[in-house]
Amino acid sequence: MSTPVSPLQIGPHTVRPPVVLAPMAGITNAPFRTLCREFSGGKGLFVSEMITTRALVERNEKTMQLIRFDASENPRSIQLYGVDPATVGKAVRMIAEEDLADHIDLNFGCPVPKVTRKGGGSALPYKRHLLRAILREAVSGAGDLPVTMKMRKGIDDDHITYLDAGRIAVEEGVTSIALHGRTAAQHYGGTADWEAIARLKEHVPEIPVLGNGDIWSAQDALRMVRETGCDGVVVGRGCLGRPWLFADLVAAFEGRADDVAQPSLKEVADVMVRHAALLGEWIGDESKGVVDFRKHVAWYLKGFAVGSEMRRRLAITSSLAELRAGLDELDLDQPWPVGADGPRGRTSGNNRVVLPDGWLKDPYDCAGVDEEAEQDTSGG
Repeated sequence: MSTPVSPLQIGPHTVRPPVVLAPMAGITNAPFRTLCREFSGGKGLFVSEMITTRALVERNEKTMQLIRFDASENPRSIQLYGVDPATVGKAVRMIAEEDLADHIDLNFGCPVPKVTRKGGGSALPYKRHLLRAILREAVSGAGDLPVTMKMRKGIDDDHITYLDAGRIAVEEGVTSIALHGRTAAQHYGGTADWEAIARLKEHVPEIPVLGNGDIWSAQDALRMVRETGCDGVVVGRGCLGRPWLFADLVAAFEGRADDVAQPSLKEVADVMVRHAALLGEWIGDESKGVVDFRKHVAWYLKGFAVGSEMRRRLAITSSLAELRAGLDELDLDQPWPVGADGPRGRTSGNNRVVLPDGWLKDPYDCAGVDEEAEQDTSGG
């Protein structure tokens, strides 16, 4: 069934088709974005992994590495995490004044404890006044750069925040909102609530709303748009070990839904080696690049007939030659496995959200948030 979808407008940037790579810590660095962008033919929006505003303002060496964009990336998109309005404002002004990016996304969706225990990520929208202050500083500091935000439904089923947060975002000049249809307490477990995405779209018709959660295939993306009326999709775990998903997404949104990438193991192996090589070039050390790539091995090989011993070997390689040699020992003629398009990445729930002491006492009082909350350099 055809699903007509208009291009997504993010400030001056037209995103056609309206497909966005979700920021994922340790994953969506420049090499992975390069692969996804190549498979998409340069179509879509590819956002950096989460950057802590204080680390950016202080020009932390690791952080400055994380915001390096390939020359072919356009627009350049940075996702920021911060809890202090003044620091967020400084970071945004730094990006605008030094031409470090073309688009700024703010993270209010990360559920990991090291972020929420400091009042950041998916914990923050509960504090309505703090959320408003951060958005106001970001939008005013960004100048002509568009500011967007990504969030979850709320902290848990008893503390739902997304409709209030959406209205605040509109009032403060945010360009678009992405909603992950889960609470922080759900983490990545259970099923994403697509009805919440539809409700948010009805609640804030003034700006684009993007849906996120349980998009494992291009057909899932089309179904989300059809069922929720959202203006685009944000894809995270579905592309782990499968950057060619963006080729499927482009084809589907362009009316070629049957054009689905199903690479053989040989083709997958070639992408794995290229991914590891790109990481080495980006880091400036081949061995470190291959070591960083290890986390991706299981995702790429999901569903293929690869013995546990060989999987272990490939996950401890430390050179491109060693990685290539191990892959060449496999039966590379294997076709794409049935069922390999399904869920991947983290799926377990987490019923307890770690929050600052007294965080839930008052949804408006911002006491207890200080600069200590912004000392981590990455997360989410």
